Amino acid sequence: MAEEADLLGQDSDGDSEEVVLTPAELIDRLEQAWMNEKFAPELLENKSEIVECVMEQLEHMEENLKRAKKGDLKVSIHQMEMERIRFVLSSYLRCRLMKIEKFFPHILEKEKTRREEEPSILSPEEFVFAKEFLANTETYLKDAALKHMPPNLQKVDLLRTVPKPDLDAYVFLRVKERQENILVEPESDEQRDYVIDMEEGSQHLIRYRTIAPLVASGAVQLI
Repeated sequence: MAEEADLLGQDSDGDSEEVVLTPAELIDRLEQAWMNEKFAPELLENKSEIVECVMEQLEHMEENLKRAKKGDLKVSIHQMEMERIRFVLSSYLRCRLMKIEKFFPHILEKEKTRREEEPSILSPEEFVFAKEFLANTETYLKDAALKHMPPNLQKVDLLRTVPKPDLDAYVFLRVKERQENILVEPESDEQRDYVIDMEEGSQHLIRYRTIAPLVASGAVQLI
């Protein structure tokens, strides 16, 4: 992959700015998003721009392979790399769809109450999928059970019946940027809040809720 990818980021004033990444940096961003999504208990912000850029890079790689000499060892190496990238990409997207199916009422409610300036956790395609999954679930529940029940029991509150993501689950992480004064909540009433510093490169086992903002900002990497 020789081409560079353009991503739109946000500067300190909230304006869009273009970030140019090398192919290696782009794949590294994808792998980071994949690992975070895989180990986070909640659905994270969508990385649709990274996904689109990776798909474009795969297309470029396929075109380059068509022009390469048959039997060249480099062709086999590039094909293996393409399969590895496809695996990471599909695993990332599959992980997100599984979370949408598991937590769809809460995800749609969060999307409904999101402020306009806040980034969406769903891509446009994922939003359509979540709404269709909600509609299909409601139709199935109605046809299979609710219509056979007394009128006062024919409604179900999916926000109450579908479990929320467990933000108190513990996760492993690696610190990418040094963090100071991280407030850790007690695990029991007998304990008190305490503050920790996390050095760059250090690894920790900690409650997800405590470091969720650091995952979102890219300061830590889930492992």
